[in-house]
Amino acid sequence: MKNWRKVFALVLVLAMALTMGVSASADEVADLENGTTPRNETLYFGGISQAKANDINVFSPNSSCMAQDQSDYSYVETYETLYMYNMLDGQIYPLLADGQPEYSEDLKTITVKIKEAAHWSDGTPLTAHDVVATFDSHVKAGSNIGADYGMYMTVEATDDYTVVFTAKEENFNPIKMKAYLPHVYVAQKAYIDSKWAEYGEDNSEAFKTDYWWDAPHSGPYTLVVHNEEKVLFVRDENYWGQDESMWGELPHPKYLCHNTFSGNDTMAVAFQNGEIDVNQQFVANIWTYWEDMGLDVSTYIPEAPYFVDASMPSIWFNCQQDVTNDPDIRRAIANAIDYDQIIASAMSGYSYTFAEVPHSLFNPTDAEQAMYEKCNEIVDLKALNFAGKDYDTANAILDEAGYLDEDGDGYREFNGEKIVLRCECPSGWTDWNGALEIVAACGSEIGLGLETYFPESTVWTEDLQTGNFDIIMTGTGACGYAQPWNRYYNALFGWGGEFPERITNGYSRWYNEEVDTLLAAIPTMGEDEAIEAYARLNEIYLTECPSVALMYRPALFHEVNECVWTGFPEQDDGTNIPPQICIGGYGIASLYEIVNVEG
Repeated sequence: MKNWRKVFALVLVLAMALTMGVSASADEVADLENGTTPRNETLYFGGISQAKANDINVFSPNSSCMAQDQSDYSYVETYETLYMYNMLDGQIYPLLADGQPEYSEDLKTITVKIKEAAHWSDGTPLTAHDVVATFDSHVKAGSNIGADYGMYMTVEATDDYTVVFTAKEENFNPIKMKAYLPHVYVAQKAYIDSKWAEYGEDNSEAFKTDYWWDAPHSGPYTLVVHNEEKVLFVRDENYWGQDESMWGELPHPKYLCHNTFSGNDTMAVAFQNGEIDVNQQFVANIWTYWEDMGLDVSTYIPEAPYFVDASMPSIWFNCQQDVTNDPDIRRAIANAIDYDQIIASAMSGYSYTFAEVPHSLFNPTDAEQAMYEKCNEIVDLKALNFAGKDYDTANAILDEAGYLDEDGDGYREFNGEKIVLRCECPSGWTDWNGALEIVAACGSEIGLGLETYFPESTVWTEDLQTGNFDIIMTGTGACGYAQPWNRYYNALFGWGGEFPERITNGYSRWYNEEVDTLLAAIPTMGEDEAIEAYARLNEIYLTECPSVALMYRPALFHEVNECVWTGFPEQDDGTNIPPQICIGGYGIASLYEIVNVEG
């Protein structure tokens, strides 16, 4: 980024015409569907949504919508959470909540106050009863959120603006309770009740898959266009957050837009051309954009590694299938993968090598690697690291396990059938596609048929959550308010061996009683005891291999092209605004900082 722009951004006065009210008329929506919004009023995104939105229902298992992502840093431009997570300092900041949460001395209750200024887009007050109705309906509907949190706590409103989260005695887990606060959207009780009345109390599937296009929301933007070509949001001029108790003003862009792209290649061209302002996309050799092309493109960190590495994209083995349920198969593949090639070619070097940061379920941040070193003093985890491209070890494992090539066709057999496994991730995710091609290539070296499969992202999500795969690629969780415990939980929790039809963690459907016991106990352990537990969990993980990390990856890419908008967060800029793509958690604070370069 050019220095003059950064200075200029601080003194510009944003002048935007407030021509549209809270919601757009039918004629205005038609115009927006068929045309374009003023470029100097529109912030364009890339790399978040690559398919038509299915819905905007907070209870949906698969919305496929830029407005609907409940995670460690939930997108909060339309629906809002109680708090916003900041990956830079690991803290949460109040959004709908008024002040920090109050924890009881025994950590069995969390009390949260609600801002009295908060209201819904239909003008009605947002209250504690909305928070309770949302939680209770997640549990009643058996949603992913309900399955994930319902076993740990209950929620009640003690008055209109006070919510109390209470731990269940049989599943006391203070870490899981606090993870809820920046994770889960609050929906309007009146609208929720109307949907239960429409579909019936027993028809949870219809309730979860309703579109919700007309649902009231509390956030600063209204979704008005959701077709095959794009999603488009219009600023709510009556957004409650302009109250002095929150931001004190409206976000600066009037429109947020994400066009649909066929994949990373077409997105990269749009980014180069200034048609995308904020890009959450893998771009190979990003430094060439400013060094060779002279573009006004920048990353959060101005030089290598350019991004904040915290994620671990991994392959997950389906442990409910005969072949991939065998740890010998999983361990053999883990040893055979050429990790260095994945990092150098598929990841453009945006990753530590596993020689630098060995395999474990700790991410490469300094804080978690300090924990890894303590664990390594208890168990020699470094001895369990996979060097990669170790075909001799992989073949020896398979030979000893009895997987032999009886007919000499180059494939080992299981029950007389050659072993062929499908390796899946979404089409167009070029870094992941490249990584899986390298995984598949190692199969020929060890007598296994590993074949890549790249469906649309909606199909991949469905397969991931329902267990319709042999080997599938996804992450394990990067930064978050409940990390590292939540990453271990996401990767290893075995649901007591009773897996729901649809899940959003423990995708391998692998169960180990000792692991589930340790995961349940860690939240109430002291620091030293927890380190011992994490050491044991890593020992089991690296031996059993229900999943295997292929690389370290930026938590979010957050690349920006400043030909239209400037003032995005940068490392050491003093704002403490994280590179969370301008809508994720506390990253939305950047929408109140950026300005149009033309004034």
